[in-house]
Amino acid sequence: MNRYLLTAAVLCVAAPAYAAPKLGICHGEYALCAASSTEATGKTMVVGDKTFMQGHAACPVLKGESIADLHLTGSCKAPAGPGGVWSLFSTATSYPQAPSWAVVTAVPRTFTTAVGRGLGMSNMWSYPCVKRAKPVNGAVLADCIGPINESPWDGGHVLPGSSNVTAAPVGASDPVGGNY
Repeated sequence: MNRYLLTAAVLCVAAPAYAAPKLGICHGEYALCAASSTEATGKTMVVGDKTFMQGHAACPVLKGESIADLHLTGSCKAPAGPGGVWSLFSTATSYPQAPSWAVVTAVPRTFTTAVGRGLGMSNMWSYPCVKRAKPVNGAVLADCIGPINESPWDGGHVLPGSSNVTAAPVGASDPVGGNY
């Protein structure tokens, strides 16, 4: 198990019981946003009782085992509507990544959030996506919506100066990731 996956597992267990994700293993199609950047939509969204800026990420659709936060998804069943798929986590190490959407090996890295447009992080884990009609370079993509600067571990705000992990390249706008 790589150290980033181990860190994620420890954080899930270490979070207070009332806030800990309810993990479920899903099988089938899912979007993996782990190496995606996020663009602010100009809208806000409420998660629990907190308000966050809303972000959009393009993410590759994969098939296989994935991990969901069942508090958010309710089940592993795809979201309602045509092309619905959840953005979930997996242990995949090679998958399509922007900008070419060719399959490459993910390179996890740490980064620190800062104040300014695109200098935060985003959480797309267990949020709804819609598959695009046309593949890009053979990759099926999904458009996913999720909160910017929301912690996937406890639903709280991720503050500037927080340490995070992502597989998005350096310079990615509000990269999808998790704080620790």
